[in-house]
Amino acid sequence: MARGTQPVAEPSDFEKQRLANIAERDALLRKLTQEAQQAGLYSKPASGGTQHGQKRPAKRKEPPAKRVKKEDIAPRRTSSRLAGLQADSEVAKQKAEEEYEKVKEVERQRRQRVTGDLSFGSSLVIGTDVLLKGVAKPYERTFDAEDISETSDKDLKALRERMSALELWDQWEPNRIKITPERIYSMSFHPAATKPIVFAGDKMGTLGIVDASQKPAKKVKSEADEDEDDDDPDPEITHIKPHTRTISAMHTHPSKPETIYTASYDSSIRATDLTKAVAVEVYGPTDKEDDEPVSGVDMAASDPNVVYFTTLNGAFGKYDTRQPASTAELYQLSEKKIGGFSLNPLAPHYLATASLDRTMKLWDLRKISKKLPTLVGEHESRLSVSHAAFNTAGQVATTSYDDTIKIHSFGVKGLTAKGTAALESMETWKAGYQLDEEVMKPEVVIRHNNQTGRWTTILKPRWQMFPPDNIHKLVVGNMNRFVDVYSADGTQLAQLGGEGITAVPAVAVFHPSKDWIAGGTASGKMCLWM
Repeated sequence: MARGTQPVAEPSDFEKQRLANIAERDALLRKLTQEAQQAGLYSKPASGGTQHGQKRPAKRKEPPAKRVKKEDIAPRRTSSRLAGLQADSEVAKQKAEEEYEKVKEVERQRRQRVTGDLSFGSSLVIGTDVLLKGVAKPYERTFDAEDISETSDKDLKALRERMSALELWDQWEPNRIKITPERIYSMSFHPAATKPIVFAGDKMGTLGIVDASQKPAKKVKSEADEDEDDDDPDPEITHIKPHTRTISAMHTHPSKPETIYTASYDSSIRATDLTKAVAVEVYGPTDKEDDEPVSGVDMAASDPNVVYFTTLNGAFGKYDTRQPASTAELYQLSEKKIGGFSLNPLAPHYLATASLDRTMKLWDLRKISKKLPTLVGEHESRLSVSHAAFNTAGQVATTSYDDTIKIHSFGVKGLTAKGTAALESMETWKAGYQLDEEVMKPEVVIRHNNQTGRWTTILKPRWQMFPPDNIHKLVVGNMNRFVDVYSADGTQLAQLGGEGITAVPAVAVFHPSKDWIAGGTASGKMCLWM
């Protein structure tokens, strides 16, 4: 040992244990931090220095990775401690894993598309037979009686008075007409003009049907009932469940009024026969595991055997129901979801699509090149476009998150604004015909609050397909808890409301040929004006 040096004392057992505990703690913290980083739950502090005051070397800023939203349907894991099992027990771990996998499989099967025909009994008994962006102001009108009284045009004034005179179905208050158990995503009228029959599809795949010609049954009270409250029974509503997920759209073909076609996020299209009470799957991917949520369905009036549809994956499909499902023609029209589409009723080889990619596009199915229909033209909005709806005049109405309703006439003769060059109607266009950007611009732009948020169904315009007065009209939900009615030139005709409407009737539809309008809310309630 060198002179002047002190012998180094060996650490005591207590010090050794303390150092070992510190090392174990640091190792545990490093492990937890690494796991959190891998799970995306941990981010480094924003400070540019270290704990010793030294600056870290500057890093090259990378572009943010594209995030893909993926729905997590797995249930949460359960705690062994809460289950009364010892934490370190292998039996407990195995049991917990088995329970987790079992619940996960049940959830997966619940959401999976059901193939084959679904029977609902012998028959279906239906009844007895610009605003500020993002700001909704409940019950504050943007169109009222004063707007009608100040109208100088006699014909317009008469039309406004007629449409504004529509009244809520008075047999029950709207908050008692629960047509579906969950949030309404789609609605439709039966085309019959003899009585109003309304269909509604909800978030969980239930189809609600109500006959609005019914009246409350008169209850004969006995002496024992005299002291009880005199409550009328609720309306008779038929519920069936043809799908396992959201019913996104529905359609009735004029040659089959007894059948309603429904499209769903469970990747299928079903035809429900109202007389036989059977829902037949007319389309679904050949592989049951494929996830192709269907966002829209339409059919040409001249062909009851072919269904057209779009998906949230950006595809457009055409399928002849007389052929195997594997023969369906699919075209990838967009990299992002197509929220809605429709065929031109008089020239069904033309279709209009609305997409999350902010465009409304017009396509021609007669000429397919590079595995795509011919793109006739497109119009880009500032934000995503929710729906594109054709009327029988050849106009397309869209709603967009840029807070507009737009009406496109495509330069067609008789539909264009004054002073613009006019083209012949679409029926005369040859295959492969294309329009320039200027002609694709809308003829009409209406300022309208379309900021539905997370809990309200997206607002979509719906036309009255066969107006008895030959004046084309559309209807759309209003975030102030009304339903707005517009003519094809953008003139507002009415703003419908009434007592008992406690939520936004976001899903609004016109009867094809009658002045009947239905609205559906996020609570599954129905409003009906006639």
